Amino acid sequence: MTMSRGLRAFLVGCTAVVLTIVYVPLALVLLNSFNVSKSFAWPPSGLTLRWWQAAGHSTGARHALLVSVEVGLLATAVSLVLGTMAALALQRARFFGRNAVSLLIILPIALPGIVTGLALNNAFTSLFGLQLGFFTIVVAHATFCIVTVFNNVQARLRRMSESLEEASADLGARPFTTFRLVTFPLLRSALLAGGLLAFALSFDEIIVTTFTAGGHEQTLPIWIFQNLFRPNQTPVVNVVAAALIVLSAVPIWLAQRLSQEVEGAVSAAP
Repeated sequence: MTMSRGLRAFLVGCTAVVLTIVYVPLALVLLNSFNVSKSFAWPPSGLTLRWWQAAGHSTGARHALLVSVEVGLLATAVSLVLGTMAALALQRARFFGRNAVSLLIILPIALPGIVTGLALNNAFTSLFGLQLGFFTIVVAHATFCIVTVFNNVQARLRRMSESLEEASADLGARPFTTFRLVTFPLLRSALLAGGLLAFALSFDEIIVTTFTAGGHEQTLPIWIFQNLFRPNQTPVVNVVAAALIVLSAVPIWLAQRLSQEVEGAVSAAP
């Protein structure tokens, strides 16, 4: 598609404005994590590593980080298993209501987080009689993390030819052997990309976590929110937020690279 010079300039300008609106506040958080002033006076009168040292010695922040990592890893593991099984069932089988089931799997990530959180809170406390805590956070995060794995695996399955799996079956391989030796290697990069996205989504979640964590567990986003308006903790919160910006960008970047490599491999395939 050929664009005129004016249209190209307009699109470049719009892109620059959007990127500025998104990334200037993030850059400000990074800069304020080194700001000498507790009130974050602008421009900074000096730079210091004092707040980074304070954050490193904060037991609350360290515990919240550990909880977030554990929840993210467990929710990702559950999502990889259930999301892959659901994608295989819906892509390799034909049955009445298949599209409705697919919609129900994708729906949790499209619903407002406050609706999902309230629904899960009622289900855990009223229907199942569970005490809110670590287990309920993992289950809650898995409900929407499954979608990222499901979408990645289903997209890969749609581009994969079933002839290799059929050939494996013709040679006498059982379904599990075919999955282990044929299907899984072809899905590996899609699973890794979906897992990275699921972990990032779980690690940053706060709305659903607020409704399902109870009063005994605290993930890092909740810790940030609760300490944001405490004057003595604000500089530490900026440091934790700055670290989160970097840590959250890594899995997203890796997932993007994997997706690009897979797209290139699929395009180059005969």
